Amino acid sequence: MLFETKTAFRSQNNRSIALFGMSGVGKTRIASMVREDGWFHYSVDYRIGTRYMGEHIVDNFKREAMKSPLLRELLMSDSIYIGSNITFNNLAPLSTYLGKPGNPEKGGIPFDEYLRRQSEHRAAETAAMLDTNDFIDRAKRVYGYNHFLCDTSGSLCEVVEPNDPDDAVMTALSEKSMILYIREEADHSDELARRFDSDPKPMYYNAGFLQGVWHRYLCEAPVEPDEVDPDAFIRWAYRELLAWRGPRYRKIAERWGYTATMAEIAAVRDEADFLDLTEVVIARRLAQ
Repeated sequence: MLFETKTAFRSQNNRSIALFGMSGVGKTRIASMVREDGWFHYSVDYRIGTRYMGEHIVDNFKREAMKSPLLRELLMSDSIYIGSNITFNNLAPLSTYLGKPGNPEKGGIPFDEYLRRQSEHRAAETAAMLDTNDFIDRAKRVYGYNHFLCDTSGSLCEVVEPNDPDDAVMTALSEKSMILYIREEADHSDELARRFDSDPKPMYYNAGFLQGVWHRYLCEAPVEPDEVDPDAFIRWAYRELLAWRGPRYRKIAERWGYTATMAEIAAVRDEADFLDLTEVVIARRLAQ
């Protein structure tokens, strides 16, 4: 959805926009802000963790519980219930399930199992993205929302092919939504890396990229797979990931949408500011 005038998005009676970029650039903050002004907030990560990965997550909890004789007895007799309390702002159950590869004594899982869970996530994220247009219609038809914001996962660029103009996910998404990339600058990249370094979280990676950085890490450390410190590995991989994702994000924006900087997003304080920003980014593309 590309526009011929800078006010075209703002003037729509039914606005729909999809935000994408690295985790931490401000997507969910904007989504939460405009939700207060009557926008429907579609969180792709929430959809993944509930609709598509919910059973995997809960089964993992149950496997851990079965290691305890007391909990095993209660589970087997249906005396207790184990569930996932995932929310828009707390995706820990999904992150915990994805896990981190490496030393099991430090909370790691075998790399082959890690790859299997990553594959599950890819399928789930693809399905959740393809659900977006249906949710745009449902938000209007069922709940009466005129405006819609898709808060994509930071790994959107891993499940689409930026160089393919017919990519199924991006073609579907751009049919009904303005696509807006939130770009981190060099200093912001450092800040994102610092945040991640202080609290390294499991995440989804492109399979080819992941296998490459894993083998490189094993050679450079050097260390055996079951001796890898899981947090040390994903901290190291995160900076590699920033460099890997940047060109992919930019290609998506060039082909299907628009770009705002992380600083511009940080300056947004309400819906009016956000709509003003859409005019800025549209005008910027029109001027190119």
